[in-house]
Amino acid sequence: MAVIHKTTMTPGKLELLAAWLPGRPWYAGAGREPELARAGGFRLDDPAGEVGIEFMVVTDTSGDRPVSYQVPLTYRGAPLDGAGGALIGTAEHGVLGRRWVYDGAHDPVLVAQLLALVQGRAEAQHQSKSDTPESSVSTHCAGADLPAMAAITAVEEGRDGTGIVLATEDGGALTVTVSRVLRPIGDEDGGEAEGRVTAVWQPPGGAEARASFAVIHTSR
Repeated sequence: MAVIHKTTMTPGKLELLAAWLPGRPWYAGAGREPELARAGGFRLDDPAGEVGIEFMVVTDTSGDRPVSYQVPLTYRGAPLDGAGGALIGTAEHGVLGRRWVYDGAHDPVLVAQLLALVQGRAEAQHQSKSDTPESSVSTHCAGADLPAMAAITAVEEGRDGTGIVLATEDGGALTVTVSRVLRPIGDEDGGEAEGRVTAVWQPPGGAEARASFAVIHTSR
């Protein structure tokens, strides 16, 4: 399991995200500078131990109504080839040195581990504690195992979420839709998706709520 270092990152994650969020099509605060606070999330382990993987929730209170966003992040010790457009920024980590921080929707390591989570081959980890599972994350996988991922072929941004289109090793296609603007759901929600991930976050001024973090559909 990944070790969570108790150290500094300069600039910090919220500072990086505050500069990056206004350029996203799903950012609801057009014309405003975000005022961000952490509101939840979880981590996944990279089996190779090279890439940090975090599903981070931040709440923006700059407008009349707070809005919570999910931002999957990856932290790398070197640039990811072909992903310059997905770079959120670079930061100096107090233990690991320079880290390249990416929108994880474009990172094949994050997407592969998200699929592994849905299929029960990976376990969600606490956001800030080493070697500690995150029990609030729930997954569902309908029927047989999902086909294995071969490559990311497209990343499509929408007003509420990001569609990650994958080629699969059996010649089919898979779409992973990552929720960006979080809204509370019931435990029974999820539709007819082949797979989904839900988790809790802390809305401003309220009790913990559960939201859909990712939904998976297959096609031929």
